[in-house]
Amino acid sequence: MPAARRTLCLQAHGVNRYVGSVNRFFDELGERFVQAAARRGMTIDKPVLTSDVAEEILELARVAAHTQERRFAPLVSFVAGLAIDRLGQDGEPLGSDAAAQLIREVRTDLEAKSTAQT
Repeated sequence: MPAARRTLCLQAHGVNRYVGSVNRFFDELGERFVQAAARRGMTIDKPVLTSDVAEEILELARVAAHTQERRFAPLVSFVAGLAIDRLGQDGEPLGSDAAAQLIREVRTDLEAKSTAQT
């Protein structure tokens, strides 16, 4: 299947969901960040979004939207990205499995605390 036609399959609450042709969009978005950095005289590796990390980010954003404020969802996603990036600064970049596990741990903790408060 051509990269432009691949779909991302997410599983939430035991149900598969397909989210359009996100691979192409995020590949192009990553390239835009590389080009924007280059215009500033900097070099960065192209950011890559894997399906397992995408699933966890979307679930984390869902939890934030339902347990805090809806408008926090994008900011929570950004903070998760910062945390993953900072973990990779100690040496090798964090692999997508480890990144997904870290995000899942934080999301689960947020959900548990929210459930305990209700």
